[in-house]
Amino acid sequence: MPPLLDVRAPAEFKVGQLPNSVNLPILNDAERTHVGIVYKQQGQETAIAVGHRLVSGEIRSQRLESWSAFCRGNPDAMVMCWRGGQRSGLAQQWLADSGIDIPRVEGGFKALRTACLTTLDQPKKSWWLISGRTGSAKTVLVQNIDQSIDLEGLANHRGSAFGRRLTPQPTPVTFENTLAIKYLQHEFESLVVEDESRTIGRIGLPLAWHHQMQQAPIALVEASFEERVEHIHKEYVHDAQLEHAQAGLPVSDLQRQYEEAGGRIKRRLGGLRFEQLTQKIQGAFRGTLDHREWISYLLREYYDPMYDFQLQRKIHRVAFRGDAAAVTEFLQARP
Repeated sequence: MPPLLDVRAPAEFKVGQLPNSVNLPILNDAERTHVGIVYKQQGQETAIAVGHRLVSGEIRSQRLESWSAFCRGNPDAMVMCWRGGQRSGLAQQWLADSGIDIPRVEGGFKALRTACLTTLDQPKKSWWLISGRTGSAKTVLVQNIDQSIDLEGLANHRGSAFGRRLTPQPTPVTFENTLAIKYLQHEFESLVVEDESRTIGRIGLPLAWHHQMQQAPIALVEASFEERVEHIHKEYVHDAQLEHAQAGLPVSDLQRQYEEAGGRIKRRLGGLRFEQLTQKIQGAFRGTLDHREWISYLLREYYDPMYDFQLQRKIHRVAFRGDAAAVTEFLQARP
């Protein structure tokens, strides 16, 4: 996909964007709002005149220079606005007047968004699902298989109640657009994804994808309880504390995040087990307990029973099982 010079307003870009796009608006949010009001009250011609007055002189020169710099660094770029009309056409003309020719995305962001949704509604590959108990390092396995798409990576969330990351999740529109582009770039007959619920954090999977995942054959990753505890400890304690330190955040922030995550599963966990889990988390962050204690408790009392129940409902779909190396070898042999 070529680099995209997106000249929509920042508020539009924030709602949804495409991979490989940079927002260098022709109108900022306040200017766009003002032009919009004039358009409603006095019509298109007056609104265009107002827009030209708002973006003139030094402001125009600054914005044109930012576009020119982007084009010089990305000679294969295209310019885009919401519908591929007034704003991208004007940016294209200003750039042409300065000696830079750049093609315009016909139909703009709206057309590309429609194409992305159409792509997501028609996932026609041979699907494989990687499943396994919590802590089986399924995501690591997904990332090492060529035929895979890392849904949790695109959603910027680990998928569980405890899976929130320091950086925010993308908007649903941005997630869907990125997923569609990944799918279009996917060159294999088989598509490997991790077993997920309907939502990853606050991001909902496309209905057609969720439907495919509920029918796909399963490659089951098997790992010992000790291996799973160690993997979770590394990712959710050791690595997470390093990330917080690098971001200048206190470790108490991570403790609060995990206590809040426990609160989100309190109803299913039960009051007594919730209190015991909270005490173990607090003890670990005080240094009086090993973090592996609350991790082990959470696996035994919550995640493993829930997984075993869910697995029985789809055990007939398990086509292969083995450790991470065996599952990787099996899936990489799929066309």
